[in-house]
Amino acid sequence: MSQANPKLNWCIARLGSDVNWWVEEISDAIHWDVDGLGIIDPRQVAYVVDLLEPLQEYNLDPQLFENAFFGFAIDKELKDGQVRLARTKGSLLEADEPLFALPDVIDEEKGPYADFIEHVTRLRVRMLNDLIEFSQKLTVEELEEEIREQQNSDLLEGRATHFFQEITSILEYVPDGYELEADEERKAQTEEDVVEEEFQDLDSEEDETLEEDDTMKWDEDDEDEDEDEESEDGAEKKKPEDS
Repeated sequence: MSQANPKLNWCIARLGSDVNWWVEEISDAIHWDVDGLGIIDPRQVAYVVDLLEPLQEYNLDPQLFENAFFGFAIDKELKDGQVRLARTKGSLLEADEPLFALPDVIDEEKGPYADFIEHVTRLRVRMLNDLIEFSQKLTVEELEEEIREQQNSDLLEGRATHFFQEITSILEYVPDGYELEADEERKAQTEEDVVEEEFQDLDSEEDETLEEDDTMKWDEDDEDEDEDEESEDGAEKKKPEDS
Protein backbone atom coordinates (compact mmCIF):
# COMPACT_ATOMS: atom_id res chain seq x y z
CA MET A 1 0.00 0.00 0.00
CA SER A 2 1.11 3.55 -0.68
CA GLN A 3 0.59 4.44 2.99
CA ALA A 4 3.78 2.48 3.68
CA ASN A 5 5.77 4.35 1.04
CA PRO A 6 9.23 4.77 2.66
CA LYS A 7 10.25 7.60 0.30
CA LEU A 8 7.52 9.96 1.48
CA ASN A 9 9.26 11.41 4.53
CA TRP A 10 8.83 15.18 4.27
CA CYS A 11 7.49 18.02 2.18
CA ILE A 12 7.79 21.79 2.06
CA ALA A 13 4.55 23.77 1.88
CA ARG A 14 3.64 27.42 1.42
CA LEU A 15 0.53 29.41 2.25
CA GLY A 16 -1.08 30.64 -0.96
CA SER A 17 -2.96 33.87 -1.58
CA ASP A 18 -6.16 31.79 -1.46
CA VAL A 19 -5.38 30.95 2.21
CA ASN A 20 -4.76 27.31 1.28
CA TRP A 21 -1.48 25.42 1.68
CA TRP A 22 0.31 24.14 -1.43
CA VAL A 23 3.24 21.72 -1.68
CA GLU A 24 6.43 23.27 -3.04
CA GLU A 25 8.80 20.33 -2.68
CA ILE A 26 8.45 16.71 -1.63
CA SER A 27 10.84 13.92 -0.70
CA ASP A 28 9.35 11.47 -3.23
CA ALA A 29 9.53 13.44 -6.47
CA ILE A 30 9.20 10.27 -8.56
CA HIS A 31 5.63 9.47 -7.55
CA TRP A 32 4.45 13.00 -6.77
CA ASP A 33 4.03 16.03 -9.01
CA VAL A 34 3.93 19.18 -6.88
CA ASP A 35 2.36 21.30 -9.64
CA GLY A 36 -0.98 22.29 -8.14
CA LEU A 37 -0.61 19.81 -5.27
CA GLY A 38 -2.54 21.03 -2.26
CA ILE A 39 -2.26 19.89 1.34
CA ILE A 40 -5.00 20.26 3.96
CA ASP A 41 -4.00 22.21 7.05
CA PRO A 42 -4.96 21.23 10.64
CA ARG A 43 -7.91 23.61 10.92
CA GLN A 44 -9.28 22.34 7.61
CA VAL A 45 -8.84 18.75 8.79
CA ALA A 46 -10.90 19.56 11.89
CA TYR A 47 -13.56 21.20 9.74
CA VAL A 48 -13.79 18.16 7.45
CA VAL A 49 -14.11 15.85 10.46
CA ASP A 50 -16.95 18.04 11.69
CA LEU A 51 -18.68 17.79 8.30
CA LEU A 52 -18.32 14.00 8.34
CA GLU A 53 -20.14 13.63 11.67
CA PRO A 54 -23.72 13.66 10.23
CA LEU A 55 -22.74 10.84 7.86
CA GLN A 56 -22.12 8.48 10.76
CA GLU A 57 -25.85 7.72 10.73
CA TYR A 58 -25.44 6.52 7.15
CA ASN A 59 -22.64 4.02 7.82
CA LEU A 60 -19.63 6.25 7.39
CA ASP A 61 -16.42 4.18 7.37
CA PRO A 62 -13.78 6.12 9.38
CA GLN A 63 -11.02 3.85 8.10
CA LEU A 64 -11.58 5.11 4.56
CA PHE A 65 -10.88 8.61 5.86
CA GLU A 66 -7.72 7.46 7.63
CA ASN A 67 -6.47 5.58 4.55
CA ALA A 68 -7.12 8.52 2.24
CA PHE A 69 -4.45 10.80 3.72
CA PHE A 70 -0.81 10.94 4.70
CA GLY A 71 -0.33 12.77 8.00
CA PHE A 72 2.35 15.45 8.37
CA ALA A 73 3.45 17.45 11.41
CA ILE A 74 5.28 20.77 11.37
CA ASP A 75 9.03 20.17 11.57
CA LYS A 76 10.24 23.76 11.33
CA GLU A 77 9.41 27.12 9.82
CA LEU A 78 11.37 28.29 6.80
CA LYS A 79 11.80 31.67 5.17
CA ASP A 80 9.22 33.29 2.87
CA GLY A 81 6.29 31.85 4.84
CA GLN A 82 7.13 28.24 4.08
CA VAL A 83 7.13 25.30 6.51
CA ARG A 84 8.89 21.96 6.44
CA LEU A 85 6.51 19.14 7.29
CA ALA A 86 7.64 15.73 8.55
CA ARG A 87 5.70 12.57 7.84
CA THR A 88 3.91 10.99 10.77
CA LYS A 89 2.09 7.67 10.78
CA GLY A 90 -0.31 8.57 13.57
CA SER A 91 -4.07 8.66 13.21
CA LEU A 92 -5.62 11.88 11.94
CA LEU A 93 -8.72 11.27 14.04
CA GLU A 94 -6.86 10.49 17.27
CA ALA A 95 -3.75 12.66 16.89
CA ASP A 96 -2.47 14.51 19.96
CA GLU A 97 -1.02 17.27 17.79
CA PRO A 98 -2.42 19.26 14.84
CA LEU A 99 -1.62 17.46 11.59
CA PHE A 100 -1.59 18.40 7.93
CA ALA A 101 -3.22 15.87 5.60
CA LEU A 102 -1.91 15.08 2.12
CA PRO A 103 -4.46 13.11 0.06
CA ASP A 104 -3.14 9.83 -1.35
CA VAL A 105 -3.54 10.57 -5.05
CA ILE A 106 -0.69 8.46 -6.38
CA ASP A 107 -3.46 6.56 -8.16
CA GLU A 108 -6.02 9.28 -8.82
CA GLU A 109 -8.78 6.98 -10.09
CA LYS A 110 -8.54 3.91 -7.85
CA GLY A 111 -6.45 5.01 -4.87
CA PRO A 112 -7.51 5.48 -1.21
CA TYR A 113 -8.43 9.14 -1.73
CA ALA A 114 -10.64 8.27 -4.70
CA ASP A 115 -12.34 5.59 -2.58
CA PHE A 116 -12.97 8.13 0.19
CA ILE A 117 -14.46 10.67 -2.24
CA GLU A 118 -16.74 8.04 -3.76
CA HIS A 119 -17.81 6.88 -0.29
CA VAL A 120 -18.75 10.31 1.08
CA THR A 121 -20.45 11.30 -2.19
CA ARG A 122 -22.79 8.30 -1.95
CA LEU A 123 -23.48 8.98 1.72
CA ARG A 124 -24.17 12.68 1.14
CA VAL A 125 -26.66 11.83 -1.61
CA ARG A 126 -28.33 9.24 0.66
CA MET A 127 -28.59 11.77 3.48
CA LEU A 128 -30.04 14.49 1.23
CA ASN A 129 -32.65 12.11 -0.16
CA ASP A 130 -33.54 11.14 3.41
CA LEU A 131 -33.89 14.70 4.69
CA ILE A 132 -35.32 16.54 1.67
CA GLU A 133 -38.47 15.67 -0.26
CA PHE A 134 -37.31 15.99 -3.87
CA SER A 135 -39.75 15.57 -6.73
CA GLN A 136 -37.19 13.08 -8.05
CA LYS A 137 -34.50 11.34 -6.08
CA LEU A 138 -31.10 13.02 -6.21
CA THR A 139 -28.45 10.81 -7.83
CA VAL A 140 -24.72 10.44 -7.30
CA GLU A 141 -24.20 11.30 -10.97
CA GLU A 142 -25.95 14.66 -10.52
CA LEU A 143 -23.76 15.62 -7.61
CA GLU A 144 -20.59 14.47 -9.39
CA GLU A 145 -21.55 16.46 -12.48
CA GLU A 146 -21.87 19.67 -10.49
CA ILE A 147 -18.51 19.08 -8.83
CA ARG A 148 -16.88 18.51 -12.22
CA GLU A 149 -18.40 21.73 -13.55
CA GLN A 150 -16.90 23.66 -10.65
CA GLN A 151 -13.49 22.10 -11.22
CA ASN A 152 -13.63 22.74 -14.98
CA SER A 153 -14.53 26.37 -14.28
CA ASP A 154 -11.47 26.70 -12.01
CA LEU A 155 -9.30 25.07 -14.67
CA LEU A 156 -10.49 27.46 -17.38
CA GLU A 157 -9.66 30.39 -15.10
CA GLY A 158 -6.18 29.01 -14.45
CA ARG A 159 -6.82 27.88 -10.87
CA ALA A 160 -6.06 24.51 -9.38
CA THR A 161 -8.88 23.03 -7.31
CA HIS A 162 -7.61 22.52 -3.78
CA PHE A 163 -8.46 19.21 -2.12
CA PHE A 164 -10.18 21.02 0.76
CA GLN A 165 -12.46 22.74 -1.71
CA GLU A 166 -13.24 19.44 -3.43
CA ILE A 167 -14.12 17.70 -0.16
CA THR A 168 -16.24 20.52 1.28
CA SER A 169 -18.09 21.01 -2.00
CA ILE A 170 -19.34 17.42 -1.56
CA LEU A 171 -19.95 17.46 2.19
CA GLU A 172 -21.77 20.82 2.01
CA TYR A 173 -23.62 20.13 -1.23
CA VAL A 174 -27.31 20.99 -1.38
CA PRO A 175 -29.15 21.42 -4.72
CA ASP A 176 -30.18 24.96 -5.64
CA GLY A 177 -33.44 25.98 -4.05
CA TYR A 178 -33.04 23.71 -1.03
CA GLU A 179 -31.32 23.94 2.32
CA LEU A 180 -30.61 21.75 5.31
CA GLU A 181 -31.42 23.17 8.74
CA ALA A 182 -28.44 21.37 10.27
CA ASP A 183 -26.07 22.95 7.73
CA GLU A 184 -27.46 26.42 8.42
CA GLU A 185 -27.07 25.95 12.18
CA ARG A 186 -23.50 24.73 11.75
CA LYS A 187 -22.59 27.68 9.52
CA ALA A 188 -24.19 30.09 11.98
CA GLN A 189 -22.25 28.52 14.85
CA THR A 190 -19.01 28.81 12.86
CA GLU A 191 -19.67 32.49 12.13
CA GLU A 192 -20.56 33.07 15.79
CA ASP A 193 -17.26 31.51 16.88
CA VAL A 194 -15.34 33.79 14.51
CA VAL A 195 -17.16 36.89 15.77
CA GLU A 196 -16.56 35.82 19.38
CA GLU A 197 -12.83 35.45 18.70
CA GLU A 198 -12.75 38.91 17.12
CA PHE A 199 -14.54 40.44 20.11
CA GLN A 200 -12.14 38.71 22.49
CA ASP A 201 -9.23 40.20 20.60
CA LEU A 202 -10.93 43.59 20.64
CA ASP A 203 -11.63 43.40 24.38
CA SER A 204 -8.00 42.46 24.98
CA GLU A 205 -6.82 45.51 23.04
CA GLU A 206 -9.27 47.75 24.94
CA ASP A 207 -8.05 46.40 28.27
CA GLU A 208 -4.48 47.19 27.31
CA THR A 209 -5.50 50.70 26.28
CA LEU A 210 -7.44 51.25 29.51
CA GLU A 211 -4.49 50.13 31.57
CA GLU A 212 -2.26 52.59 29.78
CA ASP A 213 -4.84 55.39 30.21
CA ASP A 214 -5.25 54.66 33.92
CA THR A 215 -1.50 54.64 34.42
CA MET A 216 -1.18 57.93 32.63
CA LYS A 217 -4.01 59.35 34.77
CA TRP A 218 -2.29 58.19 37.95
CA ASP A 219 0.91 59.88 36.82
CA GLU A 220 -0.98 63.10 36.10
CA ASP A 221 -2.70 62.95 39.51
CA ASP A 222 0.67 62.53 41.20
CA GLU A 223 2.04 65.53 39.31
CA ASP A 224 -1.01 67.65 40.27
CA GLU A 225 -0.61 66.68 43.93
CA ASP A 226 3.08 67.60 43.84
CA GLU A 227 2.26 70.98 42.30
CA ASP A 228 -0.42 71.67 44.96
CA GLU A 229 2.00 70.79 47.76
CA GLU A 230 4.65 73.10 46.29
CA SER A 231 2.11 75.93 46.03
CA GLU A 232 1.02 75.50 49.63
CA ASP A 233 4.64 75.41 50.85
CA GLY A 234 5.40 78.56 48.92
CA ALA A 235 2.40 80.35 50.34
CA GLU A 236 3.32 79.39 53.89
CA LYS A 237 6.87 80.67 53.41
CA LYS A 238 5.64 84.03 52.10
CA LYS A 239 3.18 84.65 54.98
CA PRO A 240 5.69 85.65 57.66
CA GLU A 241 7.34 88.13 55.30
CA ASP A 242 4.02 89.84 54.56
CA SER A 243 3.29 90.27 58.25
